[in-house]
Amino acid sequence: MGAEGTGQVAASGELDDALRYLAATPYRHGVTPGVTPAEAQRWVSATLLWHLRILAGWQPATGADAVRALAAGFEISNTEHHLSELAAGPRQLGTERLHPPPYRLGALAIAWTRLARTRSPSELHTALAASAWGDLGGDSPAAIATGMRVSAAVRLAAAVPDAARWAAARLALIFGREVFVVGRRMPDVSVRRTARLLGPRAVGAGSYADFRQALPATAGWLLEDIDEAADLWRAEARWWDAVERDGRELLRRARFGPQPVVGTAALLSADAWRTRGALELAARGGGPGDWPTEVLDAPG
Repeated sequence: MGAEGTGQVAASGELDDALRYLAATPYRHGVTPGVTPAEAQRWVSATLLWHLRILAGWQPATGADAVRALAAGFEISNTEHHLSELAAGPRQLGTERLHPPPYRLGALAIAWTRLARTRSPSELHTALAASAWGDLGGDSPAAIATGMRVSAAVRLAAAVPDAARWAAARLALIFGREVFVVGRRMPDVSVRRTARLLGPRAVGAGSYADFRQALPATAGWLLEDIDEAADLWRAEARWWDAVERDGRELLRRARFGPQPVVGTAALLSADAWRTRGALELAARGGGPGDWPTEVLDAPG
């Protein structure tokens, strides 16, 4: 879609207008008039996943592993929805499903086939601990959601050197939000994993200011000029801008290797993220001049 396409979607006066525009784009599958904003956004994500699966399918093992690490967020989403349903208990016959069907991960799955078979939060936690995700320090929704994101970032930095800068910065954002915005201590195992990329001084900081000052260069750039933890949401746009910019540079490298694959995955992901944000704006009325540019970059 690019900036021009997402701008057209965001400027739509109604969600259905935005969906009609998307009908002529690669995001057309499943995006039809009458769906809710959340359903439309999910179909955009599903399109991204399909493209990543195709990309991975053409790669040798190294390239496929890189795409799998980059696509870990889909398995995290599936696991969070699965955990919500486990916590809600058995559904009554005839009631609607609490969540949409899980994303179809195919070869990009890390442990989803096993996780999907679990029948309790504790069983899910045990299955995670026995998988590449590792022990997350608890079976609560917060421990699993944060722990999986921390685990994914650490694994991405190790498996995809070209994405190590993104992984460290994303981990700084995750840790900063959890500790200094939500005010919730992360499980010790997640703190130790975070320290691998951010260092012990950063994870041991007693204030947001000290945390920001202690970050390594690989992560500190993301929080530059963000003086208050309450403004961390602004770092989300900066992170995606960096991923898109770096991805374009990786894609330009005319040589064999994983770099063009990583770059392609980065550009596809950034485009889908902005398209989901544009759909949210369209659902709220959109219209030229009715929304500041930075709103498109805010987390939706």
